[in-house]
Amino acid sequence: MVYNSKVIYFRKVIKTMNVKETIVVLTYLVFMLYIGVFFYLKSRKQKGGEKDYFLGNRQMGAWVSALSAGASDMSAWSLMGLPASVYAFGMGQTWIGVGLFVGYALSWIIEAPRLRNFTIAFNDSITIPQYLTNRFQSKSGVIRVICAILFLVAYTIYAASSMKACGTLFHTVTGMDQQLAMYLASAIIIVYTFLGGYNAVCWTDFFQGLLMLAALLVAPIFALAIVKNGGGVMTAAEMPEGYWNFFTADWRDIISGLGWGLGYFGMPHIIVRFMSIESNKSLKKSRVIGIVWTAVIIGFGCAVGAIGHMLLGNIEDSSTVFIQVVREIFPPILCGILLSAILAAAMSSADSQLLAASSAFASDVYKPIIRKNRVADGEMSWAGRIIVVVISIVAVIIAAAPNSGSVMSLVENAWGLFGAAFGPAIVLSLFWKRFNYAGAVASILAGGLVDILWLAFLSGTGIYEIIPGTIAGLVVGFIAALCTKAPGTNVTELFDKAVALEQQD
Repeated sequence: MVYNSKVIYFRKVIKTMNVKETIVVLTYLVFMLYIGVFFYLKSRKQKGGEKDYFLGNRQMGAWVSALSAGASDMSAWSLMGLPASVYAFGMGQTWIGVGLFVGYALSWIIEAPRLRNFTIAFNDSITIPQYLTNRFQSKSGVIRVICAILFLVAYTIYAASSMKACGTLFHTVTGMDQQLAMYLASAIIIVYTFLGGYNAVCWTDFFQGLLMLAALLVAPIFALAIVKNGGGVMTAAEMPEGYWNFFTADWRDIISGLGWGLGYFGMPHIIVRFMSIESNKSLKKSRVIGIVWTAVIIGFGCAVGAIGHMLLGNIEDSSTVFIQVVREIFPPILCGILLSAILAAAMSSADSQLLAASSAFASDVYKPIIRKNRVADGEMSWAGRIIVVVISIVAVIIAAAPNSGSVMSLVENAWGLFGAAFGPAIVLSLFWKRFNYAGAVASILAGGLVDILWLAFLSGTGIYEIIPGTIAGLVVGFIAALCTKAPGTNVTELFDKAVALEQQD
């Protein structure tokens, strides 16, 4: 009977899925696995250590760094969340996109050059907690422990949101049971992250970024051509009143939307890309590529929502507008390629989050505290791999829980905590020579605590918690640094050396 029920279930799945689309999606997933295996074998041959596994030996080129940073950031939000909001409520919903673009551009222009050079000058740091400790030449492990705890908690929740999105997307595309789909997608992410580390994550994100770009370029352009030729359900003039007005949103929604951009300055899995770029020359090239890529992704993501409304009219689930537009226009094989972009978007965020959390634990807790810096060659990379598996299991359990919350709410909470806790401390460390270790600790604690308390007690104000959290982190960090001992000459000299590195290459 059990056997028969399984046969009946799989027959139903096959009946509901588009076989050609599914074959293309599965082929794409196999390709992602191949990248992980390739870099694992390459690392074994070259006997790569922790710097190779967690930072790719700082050998990432301009294109890979730029698209990897963008893909790990945008996730499925750019192909489902943003188009859905614009589709349903109009152009007044674009302010989050505007805030993200401005924040992303400023992080590449202002933060990236300094962060890359400072992490090299200050003991060749390979993680954000390690950098914040080395920046002040401190022997204290307080920042590392605080950061590791925040990383493990927030990234586990963050990864759960991405894995939940993977399950939803794979279910929507193939018709497979949502829980089973989530387990399958999660297993693939875990395998290539476990095997290939930073190189595999960056290269899979690179191809995923290209796929996302192609999908968001092709779909709205073809859809607009059909609408202009009279093939849509409605014209631009027939859209709901106020649909094209950017200022229909409440002022608090506009401020909160713009506030999302603050998150980039403290988002470890994104800014670690700045640290891995091979040279300042490549960084300048990456900056242009990354900013242009993000502008196109956000702009065309909004276009999918608006043009999709004209093409399709009213649909039951606005989050599927991209999927329905693609299926309305293209044949099954091309549909499979374009729909793989949605899965790519979710996977590219999950893998980066897992690696960032594992690197923080391995480099900032396991090595200096548990092993007292007595680690054997290659031990760190295996410690990181084990943490990838542990975090993944916990994240899948959270994602599978019926009361885990929506994907967007999980992302919003983790994004706010990271941005408020780490953004102010990192910016002050890069641009203020007088900043010290006590100021950094105070900034991280104040930013994170205010963010959490605002979410718990003042979320009803309608102001996104990252804004008061960031302000608190900057103010408290500044005051704490002024009220405590100034850094020694060994620290200030390294600061000047790091600034001088910007003029090289």
